[in-house]
Amino acid sequence: MGKAIPYGVYDLSENEGWVSVGIDHDTARFAAEAIHRWWEKMGSKRYRGAKELLITADGGGSNSSRCRLWKLALHDLAIQLGIPIQVCHFPPGTSKWNKIEHRMFCHITQNWRGRPLVSHEVIINLIASTTTRTGLKIHAELDNGHYPTGIKVSDEELAAVNLKRADFHGDWNYAILPRQTKT
Repeated sequence: MGKAIPYGVYDLSENEGWVSVGIDHDTARFAAEAIHRWWEKMGSKRYRGAKELLITADGGGSNSSRCRLWKLALHDLAIQLGIPIQVCHFPPGTSKWNKIEHRMFCHITQNWRGRPLVSHEVIINLIASTTTRTGLKIHAELDNGHYPTGIKVSDEELAAVNLKRADFHGDWNYAILPRQTKT
């Protein structure tokens, strides 16, 4: 069957989730593409006229606060969407505070507990059939994209990201603006 890598977006105000299930690698480009797919399929319809997008992210992994490719991928996404992306990372060791963990992924895990994950179709269907008494709905889709590992982002590429650090913990809290900086 190969790999199945879930990356999710949880809309706290709507109690709705999106999960892209990748088959290649869990990279920053994959994470940004999952956010892009959520925006195209769900977010842009619900939040017409949005002036910015807020992402709360773990401190490590493909969307790490120290990952240069994450910032570059989000900058590309901000340019595509034409809106700033605000990012607030959870401090190291606190990823379980992220609402997506205990309001979405824990229910997905319960839903597929004891069931053989024999194909991507089964995985997608189990994720998408996850609901709760409080009305959680999850949409899931397979991402057949290829996301190579080992991509290095040069100092020049990072400098071109229009990143505005917040006054409080600017390493964890920042905005990525959709226009290029002059190099």
